[in-house]
Amino acid sequence: MKIKVATTQYFLRPVSSFDDFACQVGTIVRTAASYRAGLLLFPEYFTCQLLSLFPPDEGMSKSIRRLAEYRLEFIELMSELASTQGMYIVAGTMPGAEDSRVFNDCFIFSPEGKFGVQGKIQLTRFETEEWLISPRDELKVFETAIGKLAVNICYDVEFAEFARAAALSGARLLLVPSCTDDRQGFLRVRYCAQARAIENQLYVIQSSTVGSLPEIPDLSLNYGQASVLTPSDYGFARDGILARGELNQETLVIAEVDLAILEEARQSGTVRPLLDRSRRNTSDIEAQFESL
Repeated sequence: MKIKVATTQYFLRPVSSFDDFACQVGTIVRTAASYRAGLLLFPEYFTCQLLSLFPPDEGMSKSIRRLAEYRLEFIELMSELASTQGMYIVAGTMPGAEDSRVFNDCFIFSPEGKFGVQGKIQLTRFETEEWLISPRDELKVFETAIGKLAVNICYDVEFAEFARAAALSGARLLLVPSCTDDRQGFLRVRYCAQARAIENQLYVIQSSTVGSLPEIPDLSLNYGQASVLTPSDYGFARDGILARGELNQETLVIAEVDLAILEEARQSGTVRPLLDRSRRNTSDIEAQFESL
């Protein structure tokens, strides 16, 4: 099965209303649909564009909770776009408030307008210490008409066990919505995403925020590049990068992934890290000390 996928380098710019945000999002979705994309990925925290509607001096921990109040409007918008355009939309992340806690959640919308949610499991220091966000504790694999897929939200992809668990549960696509403010942060996510593609023999699709919200210090810088990454073997892109955008530019990256080639590589590739790992429980291996 071949699937055309699209991933965004989403440009954060101030908006004056939710309708402004919806217009920018809708334009991207319709553009992806015009290229016959079956799946579209938005980046982590791209909904923070709506923070430009709030007073800039109220602090991020308060603003992120006010942003969660747009959750229902966001769901209605993305559900309608997914069903109208007939595609899967992995809609970046949107904060969600439950009692006294706030979570960083990714919504996955189907062409029928239904949705599932993957929460961020491993939070960064600024999320826990400054934004006061709480972690989720469940990794999901979503069964879709285009195969099984999983989501690792930004920092989550830096923990190999999450992607490995998803791959062993049948995932062929790993979606990585990310938001990074500088080069080293972006490269941590990108290098780990590439490693997850190689060691689990799956396609990894990454989306990034670019642009700036100058009145919001925590989002005044964004450094990113969207990409579609592959295993490193015959039949795939020579450098393991099927497609990528120009750094820090507003763009849509589109590529066609072939799940049949992926399956063939898993069974008879030059190396078979996913199969070989499943034959041996590496969690049982312990380091042995030796004096020299």
